[in-house]
Amino acid sequence: MNIQSNTAANQAKNKMYGALFGIAVGDAFGVPFEFRSKEEMLKNPATEMIGFGSHNQPMGTWSDDTSLTLCLADSLLGGYDLVDISKKFIAWKEGKLWTARGEVFDIGITTAKSIGELKDIIGSGQIGELHLLKYRAREQDNGNGSLMRILPLLFEIKGLSPSEQFEKIWEISALTHKHIRAAMACFIYLKLAELILLGLAKEQAYAEMRNQVSKFWTDINFPESEIIHFNSTILHDIRSKTHNQLRSSGYVIDSLESSLWVFMEKDNYKDTVLSIVSLGEDTDTGAAIAGGLAGLYYGLESIPEDWLLSIARYDDIKLLIEKIAKRYLD
Repeated sequence: MNIQSNTAANQAKNKMYGALFGIAVGDAFGVPFEFRSKEEMLKNPATEMIGFGSHNQPMGTWSDDTSLTLCLADSLLGGYDLVDISKKFIAWKEGKLWTARGEVFDIGITTAKSIGELKDIIGSGQIGELHLLKYRAREQDNGNGSLMRILPLLFEIKGLSPSEQFEKIWEISALTHKHIRAAMACFIYLKLAELILLGLAKEQAYAEMRNQVSKFWTDINFPESEIIHFNSTILHDIRSKTHNQLRSSGYVIDSLESSLWVFMEKDNYKDTVLSIVSLGEDTDTGAAIAGGLAGLYYGLESIPEDWLLSIARYDDIKLLIEKIAKRYLD
């Protein structure tokens, strides 16, 4: 019994390491190629980790995707606390916490504006406002900036009821991206991740996720006007799309669709990342989102060692993951 328990714990820990390193490695892989078109990527495909390129950063440099993921993970060590998460996001924006090399070089417009809003709220002392941000949503709040950083929340909410999970997901998403659509994309992503963490095979996990999400929509009367945005991922199988039909833009639905497609279609971490980067556009975020899922599913050993060891602050990230594993898995 103890042997089985230890084996299960080790498998869960391996998945945790794979997930969080999978985000950082995917992000760093995609950084040099950001903003390139699909046509450019077709002519000159990415095959290995390189440096410089779009942001003129050394090889292995990760961006805001990983920074905000690590801020969330770091905060959750002390429990679920919107104030502390907000403070860590603010510290990152000011270059004081979880930057790859001491500076912030890539930040989305919505994220930058929202973190400024968080600073104002905390400065005013009206911290209850943090729980109300989701009620101030605009259509523009549907970028991929919350989906890219949401994965650490999995370890805090796993096992809760769907309604309890969604409540926390929406609150965390709304710190930068307030709309229910962005929050639902995060819920879909984390529900699939939760089923993977439980040990379900990829096909089974995706089918079960679609069933559970559909039931949840019925339970909460999720509006038809929003359901249509998830037509390709929930109402239909994402694999009914072709690679050529995918986009890796900054829109959360594009990011969700492309990351789920490459995860379902490819059978290892490396090909998952290469496939989503080949779409061009928001290559770092796409590879972070898809890389997190692939790392979770295939485990740490699936990440090419030379890619893994090249990333900035490898030892710091490893230490943080060790602390997270101790909190949630020991």
